This record gives sequence, C-alpha cells and structure tokens, in this order.
Amino acid sequence: MAIEVRKKRGETTRNLLRRFSRSVQQSRVLIHARKLKFYDKGKSKRDRKESALRRIKIGKEKEKLRKLGLLEEEPRWKNKR
Repeated sequence: MAIEVRKKRGETTRNLLRRFSRSVQQSRVLIHARKLKFYDKGKSKRDRKESALRRIKIGKEKEKLRKLGLLEEEPRWKNKR
C-alpha cells in the first residue's frame, strides 16, 4: 500500500513532509509494519487448553478460599489509575 503525496504549487518542502507524515499516520501503515516486525507463532491447541484448565483450577481454589474466609473478596471493578 503506497502513499503518494504530490507537491502543490508554491508549497514548501517542510509542508510537503508534514502532509506526507500525517497521511502515513492516518493510513496506519507504520503500525501494521511494526506488528509484522517480529513473528509471533502463537500457542498450540494443547497449550491453550492447558492454560485454560490452569485458569479454571486457580479460580476454583480462590473460590474455595473465599468461602472459607481465608481470602478477602476482591472488588469486581478496579479503577486503573
């Protein structure tokens, strides 16, 4: 996906570069290129399944401790500030 900016009549080089950089940012070409910079293999089906089972197990353990009163109730919505 090529971005093309033509110099207008009487336009300075600085303004041309500014228009070009703005059009590059708006087209999100750099964001896409940075994402492709490193290859992310991702998790295999087995790894996804193991991590899901691990999360379920930890959740059950936390719920058990909450019912026993050994773990404080966490607020449902945390303010991220």
